[in-house]
Amino acid sequence: MTQFMIEQINSQSALGLLCLVAVFFYIGLITIGGGQVGITIMQQTLVDNFHLLTDEKFFNMVAISESTPGPIGINMATYIGTELYGVFGGIVTTFGQVLPSLITIMLIAKYFGKFSEKSGVQAAFSTLRPAVSGVIAVAAARIVILALLKGLDAAVPSDVSTWANIYIQAPSAVFYMLCLGVLFKTKIHPVFVVLAGAVFGVVFC
Repeated sequence: MTQFMIEQINSQSALGLLCLVAVFFYIGLITIGGGQVGITIMQQTLVDNFHLLTDEKFFNMVAISESTPGPIGINMATYIGTELYGVFGGIVTTFGQVLPSLITIMLIAKYFGKFSEKSGVQAAFSTLRPAVSGVIAVAAARIVILALLKGLDAAVPSDVSTWANIYIQAPSAVFYMLCLGVLFKTKIHPVFVVLAGAVFGVVFC
């Protein structure tokens, strides 16, 4: 089924657009916990399963999405839809991404007040929090690996010999530590750190 959908998406036909919308509907449906959780889900779906992006291009898009207004998932859907099917494709895939959230939040708005104090609902939320934290940690680790290590993609190699060709990008590592220090020790708005990162990348990378 996945191979069929990949072929249709690459053919850029009307059925391919429908398949692409279905992919982003699926991503929107199972992304529970916000945009940071969605990074891991989108990476597995768009890169590993459907091969719509390379690891490097995907995490470049994550960086762009974090530097521009709007949630990561919506920005990613708009970008891929527009690249493959033009402006109309971008609009349709974006709608497919947000549709599960629209349906879910309308149902929650209608019924959550009646069930929020139930012990089962409270137990579900208490177990969701650590699970979501773990998914966010995986996404953060992959971004750090790709950003700071040269010669390594977002997956840790199983062959030990490949580590000989991997080295830390010193300028990026120093800048990363500097950004952490600024964010933890000062009250500077994160947008200025993001802008500094863009300038740093242009000048030094």
